[in-house]
Amino acid sequence: MRGLEKKQASMLMLMSPESRVPADHPLREVKRLTDAALQELSPTFDAMYSVVGRPSIPPERLLRSTLLMAFYSIRSERQFCEQLDYNLLFRWFLDMDMDETTFDVTVFTKNRSRLMEHEVAGKFFQQIVKQARAAKLMSSEHFTVDGTLIEAWASLKSFQPKSKNGPKPPSDDPGNPSIDFRGEKRCNETHASTTDPEAKLARKSDGTTAKLSFAAHSLMENRHGLLVDFRVTDANGKAERETALSMIEANFVGSRRITVGGDKGYDTVDFVHDCRSMNVTPHVAANSTQRRRSAIDDRTTRHAGYSISQRLRKRVEEIFGWMKTVGGFRKTRYKGIARTQLAGYMVGAAYNLLRMAKLMQLNTA
Repeated sequence: MRGLEKKQASMLMLMSPESRVPADHPLREVKRLTDAALQELSPTFDAMYSVVGRPSIPPERLLRSTLLMAFYSIRSERQFCEQLDYNLLFRWFLDMDMDETTFDVTVFTKNRSRLMEHEVAGKFFQQIVKQARAAKLMSSEHFTVDGTLIEAWASLKSFQPKSKNGPKPPSDDPGNPSIDFRGEKRCNETHASTTDPEAKLARKSDGTTAKLSFAAHSLMENRHGLLVDFRVTDANGKAERETALSMIEANFVGSRRITVGGDKGYDTVDFVHDCRSMNVTPHVAANSTQRRRSAIDDRTTRHAGYSISQRLRKRVEEIFGWMKTVGGFRKTRYKGIARTQLAGYMVGAAYNLLRMAKLMQLNTA
C-alpha cells in the first residue's frame, strides 16, 4: 500500500544524537581513541585559558572538529559550522546536545594562535602515536621516510620581485591583474610571494609545473603503515634529507639499530653517512648511473631485509594520497609554515586514527 506524507510534525519528541549513531559505526572506535588522547592533554588545556572570564568553546571540540573535517573532506571551517547545525553524527562526535547552537567560524581563527603557542596539535598527534605503540601496532625496528609538496594558499601572480625596481603589474585589475611571465626569470632568491612570503617556488621533479609550495615530510613505520612523525618545512632542495635526519634523531637516537627505507632522492653520501653514524641502516633505493655511483653497496643490498624495505616503503604513498584527496591537504588553507604544520598534524592524526580503529577491530574479530 502506498504511504502518505505526514504534513503535521510531531509536537514532542525525545531524541539524542547517541541514539541515531549505529552501534557498529566505524567512528565509535575512533571517538574512543580520540577521547583518551584528549583526556591526557587536559593539563595543557588548563594552562591555555584564564581561570576567570566567560567560558570559551572547549578546545576538545575544536580538535574533534578538525578531525571531522579530514574524515569527511569538508573544505572549509565555515562549511563545517554550517553542517554542524544539522548533522547528528557530527554533534555526537563533539558531545553536543540537540539544542546546543553551533559555534561561529571565528572561534577557529581566534583559537588557532593559542593552539600553536602551546603546540597542542603536535602533542595530540604524539598521543595518538603513543596509543598505537601501546597497542603493539607499530614496528620498533623498520621505518620509511619520504617527502612531498603541499601547495601554498598563494597564486603565482603574487610571486613578485623582492626589489622595488622590478616591473610593476598593470593597473587594469588590481585584484587580479593580467600578467605575462613569458621570458621572465623568477627564483626564490630574487622573488617572494606577497600573499605568503614563507611559500617557495618548487616542483617535485623535472618536467612538472613549479608552484608556490611547502615541503611535507613523513616518518612511517613499516608494520602497518602508521605515521610516527610528520613535519612541514620550507620547500628547498635539501629539505627532504635534512628533515628525515631530524625526525630520525628525535624519535630513535639512543635506541637499538633500526632500518630506514627511502627512494632514490635519499641516496647521497651525506645522508647515508649520517644515518650510519646514528646506528641506522639506510635502506634507500640505489641511484646509480654512468656518471654517478650509489652511496650504498653490497653490505646493505645483499640482505633480504633490504628488498622487504624497498617493497614496504611504497606504503607511504598511500598516506600522502589519503591526506591529499580525503584529508584535503593537497593545498593548505592557511598561510605560513606554523599554521600549515598545525593542519598537517591533525590530518596525520586523522589518518592514524582511522587506520588504528580498523586494525584493532581486526585484532578483536
